[in-house]
Parts: sequence; C-alpha cells; structure tokens
Amino acid sequence: MEIERVDAGITDVDGVYCCGVKEGKYGLGIVKCKGKVAGVFTLNKIKAAPVIVTKEHIKGGEIEGIIVNSGNANAFTGEQGIKNAKRMAEILAEKLGTDPSKIAVASTGVIGVQLDMEWIEKTFEAIFPKLDSSRESSHNFAKAIITTDAFTKEYAVKTGDVIIAGVAKGAGMIAPNMATMLAFIFTDADFDSNELQEMLKIAVDRSFNVTVVDGDTSTNDMVLLVATGKKKVDRGIFQKGLNEVCINLAKMIARDGEGASKLIEVYVKGAKSEEDAFKAAKSVVSSILVKTAVFGNDPNWGRVVAAIGYSGAEVDEDLTLILEGDGESVILVDRGKNMDTRKKAKEIMRNSKEIKFIVDLHKGNAEGYAIGCDLTYDYVKLNAKYTT
Repeated sequence: MEIERVDAGITDVDGVYCCGVKEGKYGLGIVKCKGKVAGVFTLNKIKAAPVIVTKEHIKGGEIEGIIVNSGNANAFTGEQGIKNAKRMAEILAEKLGTDPSKIAVASTGVIGVQLDMEWIEKTFEAIFPKLDSSRESSHNFAKAIITTDAFTKEYAVKTGDVIIAGVAKGAGMIAPNMATMLAFIFTDADFDSNELQEMLKIAVDRSFNVTVVDGDTSTNDMVLLVATGKKKVDRGIFQKGLNEVCINLAKMIARDGEGASKLIEVYVKGAKSEEDAFKAAKSVVSSILVKTAVFGNDPNWGRVVAAIGYSGAEVDEDLTLILEGDGESVILVDRGKNMDTRKKAKEIMRNSKEIKFIVDLHKGNAEGYAIGCDLTYDYVKLNAKYTT
C-alpha cells in the first residue's frame, strides 16, 4: 500500500473538529477529537503547567478534546499556573459534556507571566460555536497556535482511506529532545494507546528530536497523536506515514527558524553505530560556527569536521564530506584529503536555500541525520526584543 501526500488538514480526519483565532500576539485553538491518545513531552526539568496537566490527563490513553493558547507559555507560574491550565481543560470539558481529565491543554509564548484567563474564557465562548470540520477551521487552528512563526505548518498523508494529518508550531528555542514546539497529529486509524505511544516515540526520535535551530530546549514542548479509530491499517505502513508527517513538520520548523534563510540537513553514514551517526549529525547542525558559515555562504568545511570531532562519535581524519544544494554537489574532503573545491562550494551555497552535508565516517554501516538552519542577524534582532 502506497503513502501519498495529500492537500488535507486535521479536520479531514474522520471525527476531528476544530476552530481557532489569532488576535495580535495571542491566539486560542480548540479541537474536538474523541479517540485514543499518545504523547511525548519536553525533557526540560522546568515544565510548563499545561505539560504537567496534560501528561496526567492522557495517562488513561483516551482523549476528547484539546485546547491551546499562544502568546503566553504558562510556564514558571507556580500553583496558579496549574489552576489556570486545569481551568482551560474544564471550560472545554463542560462544552463537550465530558470530564476535564479527557482534555489536553497546551500553551506557548512568554515564560513567567500568568495567563489572562478573562481573555481566554471570553475568546473561548466566542469561537466554540465555530467548531466544525471545514478546511478553513483547520487552517485557523494552525494560525491560532503560532508565535514567532513566519508561516503555519500543516502536513498530511494518505494510505488507502486512512489519513494522517498534523499541525505544528515552532521557530525558535529549538533543540534535540524537542523544542519550543507544539505538534498535534490526528488519524482515523484504529490503534490502542500503547501502540500509538510506541509508534510516536519512533517518529519523534527521527524528526523533532533531531531538529536544531538554536540549541535551547523549551519548557512547553508537546507532541500529541490522536487516533479516532474509524479505519484499519497495517502498522508498518502507518509507521512510515507517521514518520513522513513528523519529518516534514520538523523540516518546516527548521526552515522557519527565527530569522533563518537556509535549511541545513546533515546525513551521516559509515558510522560504527546508529548512536554515533546521530551524535555526529546533531553536532554539526548545532554548531554556531557551522550555522553562521552557511548564512554567509562560506564553505568553511573545517567547522563541519570540527563539530564531528567533538560530537563524541568514533571518528578520525579518514572521512569524506560532500556538500549538496540546488541540484549540484561537490566533494569537500575525500578520505581525509582536502579537495580544494571551495570556489564551487561557495557558488552552490549562494544559489541554494537548502544545504546538505553528507558525511561518510568509514567506520561501519550505521546511518543518521539531523535537521537545522543557519543563524542570521535577524535571529538576534527578533530575540533581543521578544517580550517588548
């Protein structure tokens, strides 16, 4: 059975309804989605109130709704923050006629500020009647959850008659083990929550967990996978489709890195172990020196090999490094030998919005990759005035 990308939103999934609104810096989105649920959350030891509440609420493996606010992270807000997150769950539960424990809550935005619950409750009452399954509502939800994002992030695939559709937000404070990102993925496939959790972990480890914008891990990271259980599908095929959705949402996040002008992908092969391959790839996309070199179209491959060298992977100078972009490629280093191809490499970098570094460590057969972006002047400008 083939997997194909489709022009669909989360409301194209049977059993999913949503709505959303964005007013200046603040937004509110609602989803009605009765089904099984799995979740992956930030590893930051300071966790936002909605993360704490949602982790507890999805323990039973079932969900009926999601409520998300943007512009305020509701993080580092103490007991009042927990009360506010629980209140958000309550107002949606009351409308859906269910228990608040069946509602997931998510927030994103400024840390250390209490939510404006008056605005949230007033806005909720105004938009809840607009809850429906239209494509417009799906896009409105995607807009409602963004903060510094330059564009909304939606991606969907279809296999047979089963749809897997996701929406995400994220542009800055992005690092492995997730980031200041939220992602909500919906499917009408029939799986129990344990199966969903296993498949989501695999997909996240190959997508959001290998994405780096600036090296900061947020307090609010959350990825939820909801299955409404309407249709049957092979688990192996579903996993491939879920991986594709997550990887492409992750690429959108990296491409939209705050102030970013280029997407960076690093593929490592020939590693002694898969762990080594991913370590080396993540090290390259995390390097500030590599990021700034890519921004300046500077083929300073020494920065790439240096990042590989301190990654913790088993490496030596007997490696090969290739640069790809705009349909062209050039060998920078061949088995440790400088190929003196900087002029061609600079031309490729200057003409490309997507840069790939392909590394062969010549140590084994394992492979890994990571996704990132360049670091520009605009990143500094944006984050220097984030709360003003």
